[in-house]
Amino acid sequence: MAGRGSAGNGMTAHRRRALLGIAVLAASGDTPLAAQDTVRFEPKIAQPTFAVREPVLRIKPKTVLISRTNFGPYYTEKGGAFPGEVGPFYVEGATTKDILVVKIHRVRPNHDIAAAQIYSDFGGLATESRVRMLNDPIRARRYVWRLDRDRKTATTELPDSRMKQITIDLQPMLGRVGVAPRGQEAFSGIWPGDFGGNMDAPEIREGTTVYLPVFHDGAYFYFGDGHARQGHGEVAGTGLETSMDVVLELDLIKGKTIDWPRLEDKDYIMVVGSARPLMDAFRLAHVELIEWLAEDYGFGKLDAYALLGQVGESTIANVVDPLYSVVAKFPKRFLPKQ
Repeated sequence: MAGRGSAGNGMTAHRRRALLGIAVLAASGDTPLAAQDTVRFEPKIAQPTFAVREPVLRIKPKTVLISRTNFGPYYTEKGGAFPGEVGPFYVEGATTKDILVVKIHRVRPNHDIAAAQIYSDFGGLATESRVRMLNDPIRARRYVWRLDRDRKTATTELPDSRMKQITIDLQPMLGRVGVAPRGQEAFSGIWPGDFGGNMDAPEIREGTTVYLPVFHDGAYFYFGDGHARQGHGEVAGTGLETSMDVVLELDLIKGKTIDWPRLEDKDYIMVVGSARPLMDAFRLAHVELIEWLAEDYGFGKLDAYALLGQVGESTIANVVDPLYSVVAKFPKRFLPKQ
């Protein structure tokens, strides 16, 4: 989702104590992790860009990070500015010859409101702000969703519909997970790219491991943009934007590099490619996926290409950001047995 602004603090003292006292549980079986491997971090700065800057914390590989996304006025009844990202975290020992590993153990809403906005010039079906058109712009409208965190549902009003209210189930995710881009580049929070960033992929959720290339020693890791739920493509421009408690485990794969963010869960290995036009994002994701199948699983490149034609899956993560994002997937049940 687009937007930037200063982070507020919408948490009660009780909820903050609950976050700081949370037990770190692994995604599989809720197995407790060693206390000495955990760091609790309360964000105080909202970063407007992905870039190299003074880190908010230096941490070692295999550290479990207990934290939250930044809170901002966007998530309130009244609305307002969207908060920036949390970070950067400097990962000790990370070099440009390594891969940063981010295991997502928990992503849970910590607020009772999520907001979604339709914009006149932002969204998959809106008029282009960079191009003149004859048709009238879409009328802007803001939807406030009430979250029931116990039942894991969200409810909003549908003012123009016969069904005046709807309730849907929550599927929490992180829209933004990334590292500092290459060189002296700095990208606003709305951008995805080879550094990760605003990929807006619903697959980035509990139980998923994210693999990111490293462009600077220390990696400079960022996260943010919690969505209580988001459809594939994020077609109207936003998910159910809200703040999240997170438990992330950071690690390194030494001596190996990748070109685009990779994801893995219990069912798939995946690659996120971001570009315009959409076809280029599709190509980038699938080329990297074929290279992954060849390098790590012993497939010939042409064999992997042919096999993707039969068992491959793909989703559109977003069609609203400055670059579009596509997730290419290979079902793990077709990988060779170890």
